[in-house]
Amino acid sequence: MGLEVGELEVRIERLGAHGDGVAQGPDGPLFVPFTLPGELVKVSAEPGGTRAEPIAIIEPSPDRVAPVCPHFGACGGCALQHLNAGAYLHWKREQVIAALKSRGLDVPVEPVRPVPLASRRRASFALARAGQGLAFGYRAARSHAIVDIAACPVLRPGIAARLAKLKSALAPLAGPKGETRATVTETETGLDLGLEGARPSPALLTGLAASAGSLGVTRITVDSESLMLQGEPIVTLSGARVRLPPGAFLQASSEAEAILTSLVRGTAEGAKRLADLFAGIGTFTFALAAHAEVDAFEADEAAIAALAEAVRATPKLKPVRTFRRDLFRAPLSVKELARYDAVVLDPPRAGAKAQAEALAESKVPRIVMVSCNPGTCARDLRILVDGGYRITRIVPVDQFLFSAHIELVAKLER
Repeated sequence: MGLEVGELEVRIERLGAHGDGVAQGPDGPLFVPFTLPGELVKVSAEPGGTRAEPIAIIEPSPDRVAPVCPHFGACGGCALQHLNAGAYLHWKREQVIAALKSRGLDVPVEPVRPVPLASRRRASFALARAGQGLAFGYRAARSHAIVDIAACPVLRPGIAARLAKLKSALAPLAGPKGETRATVTETETGLDLGLEGARPSPALLTGLAASAGSLGVTRITVDSESLMLQGEPIVTLSGARVRLPPGAFLQASSEAEAILTSLVRGTAEGAKRLADLFAGIGTFTFALAAHAEVDAFEADEAAIAALAEAVRATPKLKPVRTFRRDLFRAPLSVKELARYDAVVLDPPRAGAKAQAEALAESKVPRIVMVSCNPGTCARDLRILVDGGYRITRIVPVDQFLFSAHIELVAKLER
């Protein structure tokens, strides 16, 4: 096989942290997307660069499979549809193990708990003019370009089946410059549609509102301001019906939420009084409150108000108290933590360093940490271990199918 200038053949050695194949190039490591360990690949690479584009797979891996989406390879939403399920889940588990070992934590990690296709209930799309046409979809890998999508097998059917209708309904919002961001969430009462970057005229809003019924849309918000409300978007969390505030955090799939909730509830079993830190709208609060008193702390005013409202409307719960509090600026102190026999914390990707430091000095018998970032989670776990805690369980959960992201639940005890 002849090679042109800028082309070379490389052997993929491993998968990198973002799911790209890693090969040794003439000037150091090369990251090659959509390739697998062991494959011989013809690539195009700039001299001295660290990235290469695959041109042809000369020797494919036995772990290579056909992707489930026609847009895979162009769309940047998925990185690993070409890897068989067993190898894919093994790689995700290894990412958790590597993150822990980077902090000197050599602990057993359970097999990854997967979620099925067509389970994602929330997705964000970009809408913009592209040449003479209109693009509505996800960004291309490492690009600002938008890949116009007609299908997405990871989305729930209630969203996937409406992609064409959403594109048509939102088309008038796309001006000659800039783009509109549309976040769609499937709730029990219909789709929740949040728009950012749009500057719709009253006439455009009237037209969009008129199409809401055929789209199955319950609420439309523009830059977090509700402009059309046919009914409240509702989600059920462990039997509690919760009103979803605009932009509030919600686990990406109800299947992953059920796995995480089951793990948290089981890990905290037997506790009588718990603190639920970074509680959001109550993802874990209601499951915990079935058997224990819970103090829920959350910085977002709308989220904690929705949680409190649902508490008042839900029978047969143990006492639940809600507190609006920024745990980054004002973590619970050692004195405040003394009243709890278990703490659950589910921080954002940045982790909970300040709260972990306070917990490390406390006497709380049990801690359950839920994280969407193994790196910051490992950092916080190291703080807790240095404070005298033992990690007794680590369970990864694959909520974001075919991406490099992985959730995990960790249990610690004194």
